[in-house]
Amino acid sequence: MSTSAYKSMFHLHVSTMFLVWIFVCITSVFHSCLGENSHLHDSSPGDIIIGGLFPIHLKTNRTTVHGAPTCTDYDFEMFLRAHVMIHAIKEVNLRGILPNLTIGYDIYDTCGDVSIAIKTALQLLKNQSDPQSCSLPKNDLPEPKTKVVIGERYSEMSVAVARIFALSSVAQISYASTSELLSKKYKFPTFLRTVPSDAYQTDAIVQLVLACNWKTVAIVGSDDEYGKYGSDRLEDLFNNETVCIEFIKILPGDFHRNSSLLPDLVKKIRNSSAEAIILFTRDAYVKIIMEEAIKCRLNRTWIASDSWSTSSLISEMPDIGLAGQVYGFIFKRNEVPGFNDYVSSVFNGTTNSFINHSLTNPLCLNQSVENQKKNCSQTKSQQCLHPSCLADYIDQGESYSIYLAVQVIADGLRRLLKCDNQRCKRGPKFTALELLMEIKKVNCTIDTTHIFFNSEGDPSLGYDIVYWNMSESMQLSQIETIGEYLPDRPNGTITIPDDLRSKMENVTVSVYNCSKKCEPGHELKTHAKKCCFDCVRCASGEFSPKNGQPCKRCGENQYSLSEKRDQCLNKTDEYLLWSDPFSIILNFLACVGIVATVGFTVLFAIYYSTPIVKAVGGYLCFLELFSLLASFCLSFSFVGKPTKVSCFLGMPFFFMAFSVCISCILANLLQILVGFTFDLNVGSWIKKLNRPLAVVTIVSGVQLVLSVSWLAIQPPTPDKDMSEKTIVHQCEIRFNGFILAMAAYQALLGFICFTFAFKSKQLPDLYKNAVLITVSMLLVLIIWIVFTPLYLTLTGKYKPAIESAAILISSYSVLGCHLAPKCYIMVFRKELNNESAITECIRKHYEQKGIAVVKS
Repeated sequence: MSTSAYKSMFHLHVSTMFLVWIFVCITSVFHSCLGENSHLHDSSPGDIIIGGLFPIHLKTNRTTVHGAPTCTDYDFEMFLRAHVMIHAIKEVNLRGILPNLTIGYDIYDTCGDVSIAIKTALQLLKNQSDPQSCSLPKNDLPEPKTKVVIGERYSEMSVAVARIFALSSVAQISYASTSELLSKKYKFPTFLRTVPSDAYQTDAIVQLVLACNWKTVAIVGSDDEYGKYGSDRLEDLFNNETVCIEFIKILPGDFHRNSSLLPDLVKKIRNSSAEAIILFTRDAYVKIIMEEAIKCRLNRTWIASDSWSTSSLISEMPDIGLAGQVYGFIFKRNEVPGFNDYVSSVFNGTTNSFINHSLTNPLCLNQSVENQKKNCSQTKSQQCLHPSCLADYIDQGESYSIYLAVQVIADGLRRLLKCDNQRCKRGPKFTALELLMEIKKVNCTIDTTHIFFNSEGDPSLGYDIVYWNMSESMQLSQIETIGEYLPDRPNGTITIPDDLRSKMENVTVSVYNCSKKCEPGHELKTHAKKCCFDCVRCASGEFSPKNGQPCKRCGENQYSLSEKRDQCLNKTDEYLLWSDPFSIILNFLACVGIVATVGFTVLFAIYYSTPIVKAVGGYLCFLELFSLLASFCLSFSFVGKPTKVSCFLGMPFFFMAFSVCISCILANLLQILVGFTFDLNVGSWIKKLNRPLAVVTIVSGVQLVLSVSWLAIQPPTPDKDMSEKTIVHQCEIRFNGFILAMAAYQALLGFICFTFAFKSKQLPDLYKNAVLITVSMLLVLIIWIVFTPLYLTLTGKYKPAIESAAILISSYSVLGCHLAPKCYIMVFRKELNNESAITECIRKHYEQKGIAVVKS
């Protein structure tokens, strides 16, 4: 954002700034009337002043709105962090980075309290040349003496003071505030930091949980910008992964003063099946929780956010090992150059306003050398702390972030003031906005750390993953770095020891008897507890490939193995294959029938004018042969995978064709009966039926109507009959009424022919026509009586074979019993194929009956 853009933004809010400035003025007057600020404060003059905000006391005794609060719980670690800033500024001055200029500092103790932090921020923004001046220039706020501020530690307080510093465009560089909210530049345009945003930390925590194969977590945050935003983002990230959140607890802002919710929280943790408890809150709150966890011997796995992962406030608690194991995240850090020597030199016989002002444990600056050998871990119960123990309180994490902040400011100043090794071309008269713009452009390497700010004011630094090694006496023996998280790698990469990763991956059941992984073919189902799971076998037709994934239904054409159910296999397609032995036999018989039918047709054509052809109906025999040929050909439609055409042709067209065949035989029988019936009463009505073409048309027409109705209303269509492992392809007949009606009509025709043929056995019959038709129709009746129940009950791929077999047997019964004997006579008994032979047969028939016959 350009300088003009910033000015435009401020002009848009001039009324708000005016009100805030009135408050600043009143506060300034109030401070001048009170005299010396009652809170810790240290300063050093210089041409350029850097402000500092540090919670050297952890909290206040504020219990009511009225009355000045008193700071309590002195924190030696924060005390030393404030001195890191002093040490770094002194080092910059000594190195001559700004040759003819000196950097000074103005440091305040915020006591971990938002209202005090705001008051100190306003103090830093006063125009120190005239503290009582409340005059507001026409177009801008007075330029403050403090051009840049390092702090605050807690995100909640950084959010509060960042809005104030933005009024005068004063750059604010935090060394520990990681809330993602602070990355929103439209809200906090002057805020930067030398630690990664919680957006990275929360992603790192999630990746650690996944790498350790933890399936269930609980989250404890706090109702501030740090804990609330961190907890919300963790919830979002875990919901996108296969991790169950058993509960989320947000601690109230006054938890350190009112811990009435503690028993309920500890009970939740004790009864929880969560494999890791994430404490995303400040160390003062964590201390309260850990005290109760130690007392209850919870022995859980804790994940520490950066705010307490190396805090001595927690790590030095007696019997901390009883609370359980701790994994944590700290910013990428290095040792602050020369700081240990600085601590040793400054605090041996030296006084400072930070040292003995309102200290619970003031430094023992006048103790003998013998007292220097005391055990520093026991000094909290003593009256004072010896300076030689201060080295134990140096935290290289936040300390290094403070050191980076000073170096970044120095680099920005050097470029802004155009300094070389001899002098700065520009003097200290510049605006805070100019310095802010230069700091945002910083891109340098300090020691081995490369730092620059992105558009959100965040650096590209990663995290180290630490683990608290506990001694047998349940005390912390060492905080060990076991891995790292680097956000600049693709998707953010976490590194942990291979043995830890493999050990965690092989755990299938948690210590709380909850399944984490399942054998293939099983899925994780919720137990009585919210995030506790059991392995449940997938149902038939479902599968789960691995790791307890939810069972899924196999595809329509698939099935799961009944033993494993870890995959879906394609069902076997079943239908009557052309290569099936049954198909080969049926097709062979059909081919023989076709050849025989064609051969018979040729013979009947050759001997068309002979008596034997006339005896079987004359021209009707060709119609009969054609219908038999169609029946033999239709038997092929039942072999192979059913299609619309094969289903359409199959049974409907066979019934039509075979009804034509039987109607031809019936017409032929009627001809014989008419010829040999001499009873006038009987002969008259039979003679009326002696209309062969009409008989064939009417008799077969009924079947034709049934077939057409069937095909028009509900024709057979290809269908799949699904079983567990197979798909039987068949022609579906959705309504059996038509096929039953046609089969019944077919049987009726056969019975009528059988009756007429049986009656005709008493007539003279040289060619045994009536007897052979009787046998043929008897076979047809038997076939269709047997076929009907078989067809209705049989399933599977061989059902079409039964249909084909019924067609072939019916066709062969007519071809073999009715027509084949006639062809035999034509070829081998030609002497019987003449009129004299027929006349002689008739004469003998009647002579045997005692009826006189006139000889010609």
